[in-house]
Amino acid sequence: MFENFVVPNLWPAAPEIFLLFMAGLILLVDLGARSPRRGATFLLTYATLALSALLTLWYAAKVLMPSAPDELARVVLTFHNMFIADLLGSFLKALVCLAVLTSLVYSRRYLEERDSIPRGEYCVLALFATLGMLVMISANHFLSLYLGLELLSLSLCALTALQRDNVAAGEAAMKYFVLGALASGMLLYGMSMIYGATGSLEITEVAEQARLMHRTRMDKTVLVFGLVFLVAGLAFKLGVVPFHMWLPDVYHGAPTSVTLLIAAAPKLAALAMMIRLLVGGLFTLSADWQSMLMLLAALSMGLGNFVAIAQRNIKRMLAWSAIAHMGFMLLGLASGAGRNSSRQTVLEAYTASLFYMVTYVLATLAIFGLILLLSRRGFESDELEDFRGLSQRSPWFAAMMLILMLSLAGIPFFVGFVAKFAVLEAVVFSGHYWLAVLAVFFSLVGAFFYLRVIWIMYFDKANENASPIEASFADKTLLSVNSVLVAAIGIFPQFLLGACGYVLARSF
Repeated sequence: MFENFVVPNLWPAAPEIFLLFMAGLILLVDLGARSPRRGATFLLTYATLALSALLTLWYAAKVLMPSAPDELARVVLTFHNMFIADLLGSFLKALVCLAVLTSLVYSRRYLEERDSIPRGEYCVLALFATLGMLVMISANHFLSLYLGLELLSLSLCALTALQRDNVAAGEAAMKYFVLGALASGMLLYGMSMIYGATGSLEITEVAEQARLMHRTRMDKTVLVFGLVFLVAGLAFKLGVVPFHMWLPDVYHGAPTSVTLLIAAAPKLAALAMMIRLLVGGLFTLSADWQSMLMLLAALSMGLGNFVAIAQRNIKRMLAWSAIAHMGFMLLGLASGAGRNSSRQTVLEAYTASLFYMVTYVLATLAIFGLILLLSRRGFESDELEDFRGLSQRSPWFAAMMLILMLSLAGIPFFVGFVAKFAVLEAVVFSGHYWLAVLAVFFSLVGAFFYLRVIWIMYFDKANENASPIEASFADKTLLSVNSVLVAAIGIFPQFLLGACGYVLARSF
């Protein structure tokens, strides 16, 4: 029965295997834990995520790095070509692990003050969500991609509903589940049509068949229909207009620690999924998906920025802001899909999108970290009024929030400005000047609600019952480093930009 069984190469999937093993071990350790603070559970979770990131980087340095400067990096396929290990995947997987680790460090005090949220289950579900993201990033097959996506979605849905006495959280989880199921259905339908047109579920084989159909001028109607459903499913997962309905309600209703998990690391996995499917698999149809991405980007930037102005809850404001930022990120992907673009121009456009996403996640981590620090037992600090006069009671944290708001607004000399400038440069080089003008206009609109937060912190008087922010040394240090990085990368962006460009150039 097992005569023809070939043991796959397990080293490319070592971080995922280690993460899965540790998630099970932590669940067993937590069963015997007596301390309600669950210190051992948190420390094991931190160590697991840090070691997963180190294991990913070690494999990339040992196996995947090119031996000569002009060579492409080595690409390793395993599990019957369902799993791919390349520099882009290693880069994003390491960032995902670090982002989830940072999220959990920010969330620990918040969770300890809320007895209704089981901390052990929270850590294990966060690890399973991370595992889903890592599988998504390294997927080279529709089946493995879908399994990773569903593992992520179901874990986040369970995390959203984990606070059982919170009606808003239960409602948010239900919306997330129902609309997520709709998105998954559209994604599956698109994959099935692409399979019908190409005869394969393997992404690299789909790319070969699509190129063959393009060269021989075969009828591509079924393939294009599959692409439409595929893009719609991806748009749901990114939360861009008109597939954004779930995002503001989930951001608002979920516990703030869960909102942070949803808002940061999954964005990196979603970008990897788009690059794998659209760039790696269906680049010959770039003229078709370019127009779809441009429409989604314009709608998202417009609706996201204008609706965010009306929000008084900062989590809802950041949700609409996220919709606008995802639209901005899509501009880079769309700009790299021109028919007459050179390889260098295409790589610069995709580098701009990757850089934009990484810096957005970096700023998002710090913003929600500050919101979590402001929260206390029995009180959620998620209204704009809660930031009133913050500079008077906690000047250092107000300065950190100032940096983050100015960065998201795209004000020089912060990293948000560099990221937006790189994307706009790619849009201009692609010849879509109208889209660049539209993006600049919507950025100016979006600057209003970011500057409003700064005004409330620095020019409004603090509430009488407001007290200075109490935080541990670890929380203060991490938040300070996180925020200062946003400013430092804005002044010296070359290293991160170069890293993004390098992994993309050596992976495609």
